[in-house]
Amino acid sequence: MIDSQRYPRLARIDSPADLRRFDEAELPAVAQELRAYLIESVGRSGGHFGAGLGVVELTVALHYLYQTPVDQLVWDVGHQTYPHKILTGRRDRIHTVKQKDGIAPFPKREESEYDTFGVGHSSTSISAALGMAIALQQAGDDRKVVAVIGDGAMTAGMAYEALNHAGGMDEEPNLLVILNDNRMSISEAVGGLTKMLGRMTGSATFNRIREGGKKLLGDKNKPPARFVKRWEEHWKGMFVPSTLFEEMGFHYTGPIDGHDLPTLLGALRTLKTLKGPQLLHVITTKGKGYELAEGDQIGYHAVGPFDPAKGLVAKPGAKKPTYTDVFSDWLCDMAAAEPRLMGITPAMREGSGLVRFSKEYPQRYFDVAIAEQHAVTLAAGMATQGAKPVVAIYSTFLQRAYDQLVHDVATQNLDVLFAIDRGGVVGPDGATHAGNLDLSYLRCVPNMVVMAPADENECRQMLTTGLRYPGPAAVRYPRGTGPGVAVEPALETLPIGRGQLRRKGKKVALLAFGATVPAAEEVAAELDLTVANMRFIKPLDRDLVLELARSHDGLVTIEDNVVAGGAGSAVAELLNAEGIAMAVLQLGLPDAFQHHASREDLLAEAGIDAAGIHASVLRRWPQLAAGAGILPLAAGG
Repeated sequence: MIDSQRYPRLARIDSPADLRRFDEAELPAVAQELRAYLIESVGRSGGHFGAGLGVVELTVALHYLYQTPVDQLVWDVGHQTYPHKILTGRRDRIHTVKQKDGIAPFPKREESEYDTFGVGHSSTSISAALGMAIALQQAGDDRKVVAVIGDGAMTAGMAYEALNHAGGMDEEPNLLVILNDNRMSISEAVGGLTKMLGRMTGSATFNRIREGGKKLLGDKNKPPARFVKRWEEHWKGMFVPSTLFEEMGFHYTGPIDGHDLPTLLGALRTLKTLKGPQLLHVITTKGKGYELAEGDQIGYHAVGPFDPAKGLVAKPGAKKPTYTDVFSDWLCDMAAAEPRLMGITPAMREGSGLVRFSKEYPQRYFDVAIAEQHAVTLAAGMATQGAKPVVAIYSTFLQRAYDQLVHDVATQNLDVLFAIDRGGVVGPDGATHAGNLDLSYLRCVPNMVVMAPADENECRQMLTTGLRYPGPAAVRYPRGTGPGVAVEPALETLPIGRGQLRRKGKKVALLAFGATVPAAEEVAAELDLTVANMRFIKPLDRDLVLELARSHDGLVTIEDNVVAGGAGSAVAELLNAEGIAMAVLQLGLPDAFQHHASREDLLAEAGIDAAGIHASVLRRWPQLAAGAGILPLAAGG
C-alpha cells in the first residue's frame, strides 16, 4: 500500500478520473511524486526503468486532458507504460511487475481497460491507432485516439508504413501520433531556435491562423491551397530538422520539451481541437530524475531489484557465463579466423552479445535499428557476394522477419547463420517475448539446418558448424546460463544431422532437444532410461531415432517449444513414414500463450522440468516405478 505521507497526491489517484480532479497547478507536484514512486517501486521489484522515468510528465498530461479509457491511448514501446499503469488502478500492485500472477511488464488488454492494445514488439502503435481511428470514424464516434511511439520504436519500417497510409487517406483520420524522442534513436534537438519553433507551432494562435487559412483557401487540392501548403513546409524546413512528417501528410508540431508540463498541456489542448493526422514531437530524457539512469541509459533500461540510494551494484564472485556470453566470445574468435564474417543485429547489441564484437570489428558490425526484416535481407544480400553473415536476433523478433527468412534466404539457399537468442521459455517479459514457436516455424522451411545445444560448449560447436555449413542454418539457445560445461577454445564442428547417445538404459528412451537435456538425464538416472541428446531438429538423426525405436518399448520427446509442429512432431512423422507403430509421448510447451513468470515456474507449469518429465513418464508407464516391463497401451494411448 502506498505511503500517503510521502505521496499525498498520488495516494489519492486510483484512476485518471481522480487525476483530473486536481488543479492544473498541482500537476508538476503529482509528476514529482509519480517519478519518486516509480523509482521506489522498480527498485523493489526490478523491471523496465529508464523509459518510464522519461514519460512521467507526458503520462500525466495525457490522462489529465483525455477522457481515458473512453479516449484511446496506445503505447509503444510498452516498457514506457509503468507510469501509465500506476495512474490507472495498478499503483499498489506495480511492485509485482514481471512476477507470476503479478502486473504484466507491457500493456495487456486482459489486465485493464486502459490498456487498449497489447504491445511487446515495437513500432505497432501507429498502425493499431489508425485502425482504431478509422473504425471510430466510420461509426460516427468522436472519441480521440493517441499513439505514443518512442524509445527507438520510430526506427522500424512498420511505423512509416502506417504514417504513409494515414497521411495519404482521402478521408483524413483524426489521429494524434506523439513521437517521444529520448535521443536514443532520433537525432539530437537543435537548441534554442528549435524550442522557439516548438512553442510557435504548438500555440493556439498559430494553429487558429493555420486552420483559418485552410477554410479560406478551400479545397486542399486546388492550386492556391497547394501553394500555401508548400510555402509552409519550406518555411518550417528552415528550422525543423526534417519536413518528413509534413511530406507524409501529417501536421507536425514541435519539438517541445517533454518534461515541461505547462508546454505539454498547451500543445495537447491545441491538438485536441484539430482535425486530421497530427504529429507532436516531444524531447525527453530516458531515466529523467534519477541521475544514475540518466548517465547510463542502457544499463538502467531494465534492472533487477536494487537500492535506489546506491544504484546498480555488481555482485561479487565469478559470474557463470550465459549462452549470450558464449555467443559473444565465439563471434569474436570466429571473426579472427574468418575474415568474411559479418555481424548483424536489429538494435540488440547489448541483449544479443555484440558489444565486444562492435568494438573489435567495427567495420564488420551492422546495427540496423529495429528493422528485423531489413536485417535478414541485408544478410541475404551479403551472402550473394561471398560474405558469411551472422544475424544475432531474439527468437521472438525473428518472427517479424519470417517472410525474409523463407523468401530471401532459404528459397535461394544462401549462406546465412541465425544465432537465435532467447529460444524457448524466456519468462518474466511474458508471451510477447517468449521464443516458444521457433522450432516449429524453422523446421518446416526447406534448406534450413536447425540446431539446439544441450550445453555451453555444444553451443560454440554448433555456431561453428552453422557458419561453415554452405547454406542457411540456425542455432537456437535459451536465455540465461546452461549446466556449466566448460567451453573449449577450439572452433570445432559437429557432423550435420547426428545426435549423441548420452545414457543407455532400459525400456524407454528420452529424446531430448536443446536445453531439456540436463532434466532428461536427471530423470533417466532415477528410472534407468536411455537418453539421446538429439542436437539437430533438422535434419533429424533418423538412424539414431530408428535404432532407439527398435530397441525400446516407448519413446519420449522433450523440447522447450510448443508441441504442435515441433521436434517431437518430426520424430512422430519419421516413425509414421517408416511404418513403425509404438508409444511416443511428446512433451513440450502448451498450445497457449504463457503468461509472465520466471523461466523455472513456466517450465514446471508446462511439465518439462525434471519433476514434470518424471511424473509424465510414470503416468504413461507406471510399471517403470517398480521396474516392471511395459504393458501394451490402449489404442490411441
